[in-house]
Amino acid sequence: METVRQSAGATQAPEVRPCPECGTEVTVRASYVTWCAACDWNVDPGAPDPERGRLAKVRRRLAARHGEQLAEEIERGAGGAGRGGPDRSTVLAFGLALLVHGVTVGLFLAAVVLIIGGWHTGIQPVLGVLLLVAVVVLLPRPGRAPSGPVVLHRADAPGLFGLIDEVGAAVGTPGVHAVVVDASFNAWVSAYGYRGRRVMCLGLGLWEILTPQERVALLGHELGHFANGDIRSSFLMNGALRSLAEWHAVLGTVNRGILVDWFLNALTFLPRWTVYGMIRLLDGLTMRASQRAEYLADTGSARAGSSGAALTLLDRPLVGDAVEAHLRRESMAAARAGGGSGGREVREAAERELWERLAARIDSVPESEYERLRRVSARRGHSVDDTHPPTHLRRRCLASADPQPALVVCDDSRARAVAAELAPARADVARRVIRDYAG
Repeated sequence: METVRQSAGATQAPEVRPCPECGTEVTVRASYVTWCAACDWNVDPGAPDPERGRLAKVRRRLAARHGEQLAEEIERGAGGAGRGGPDRSTVLAFGLALLVHGVTVGLFLAAVVLIIGGWHTGIQPVLGVLLLVAVVVLLPRPGRAPSGPVVLHRADAPGLFGLIDEVGAAVGTPGVHAVVVDASFNAWVSAYGYRGRRVMCLGLGLWEILTPQERVALLGHELGHFANGDIRSSFLMNGALRSLAEWHAVLGTVNRGILVDWFLNALTFLPRWTVYGMIRLLDGLTMRASQRAEYLADTGSARAGSSGAALTLLDRPLVGDAVEAHLRRESMAAARAGGGSGGREVREAAERELWERLAARIDSVPESEYERLRRVSARRGHSVDDTHPPTHLRRRCLASADPQPALVVCDDSRARAVAAELAPARADVARRVIRDYAG
């Protein structure tokens, strides 16, 4: 694999031109934006990121505000991201979550009264059953058992699970019970079942473009969420947020262009905005703690994989669009070739070489393009999602901290052993990408 990466990265010497704004020499590379590092000319020629809805916009703004405050506290050494007891906002948030669940309990009691006490009326039991349906939808429930293209357990990949266990020990938490492998450009952890068993997802779109030490840093970040906690992912809080989201969807405006829609929208106006206000209040009360959890997870990333690996790991989301585009192109190219003679062989070759070709493609991205993307990220306030701190703030905090060596080293032999265990999963997911991604 390393030979493929090196040959793919070898390109002819780029052209050099003067910047039209300041005259500084700028490098021109095919397939990449030409820009000036001295004056930021043409650094961000694309359209701004689209807004993703009212709630997402508000959450993104809250994440940026709290992320900036915490970043400043961390850099001053004020302990803004340290472990500590729950603050007043957290206590209030849990109180509001209990109130939300209290409404669900109230609906259940009302349903029982309507069904039992009004059985002779005919209509009241029907209303009671409808309320019970609403209660079932709103009830907090544990996460589901892991599902995905490939689900690995300890016996399937002892080397991978051993690496996860070692990283967990480095950040102060046990490992996981299952690993989901899919094609996504993502990684996450969650708990499932009433026993709180742990699952980790490793998206090969991300995993395959990382160096072995960046993979350790990724595991450290994800397991850091278990080690440090996040009140938004707790059973009580997550259930309250989900219940409010369900109510918000049910009470949403109807716009079919008929008169009855106006009546329904007027009827649901106050409940809808009450629910929206409660969502915003819970977001405001929990966002700072959620941001703190992300910064702590980044600290776990640096502790496990080293500060250098944690920093370069944070650059990887900046090339997510390139990963998605490459996988789509590979799938479409295989689909076009599959119609001719030797189509099956072409498709099998595309499946076999998919992840190596992806890694080579991302390895060919020059450092100047990463620097441009970092500057665009800071301008736009890029974040992994609308609850994460902006990526440039996370990077700034890691860069300002004392450098940390890796507590867990993934050398070549260990990386090859883990890769061998993941080989069947890689082949299975590659087959799905080539066959399904274009659709």
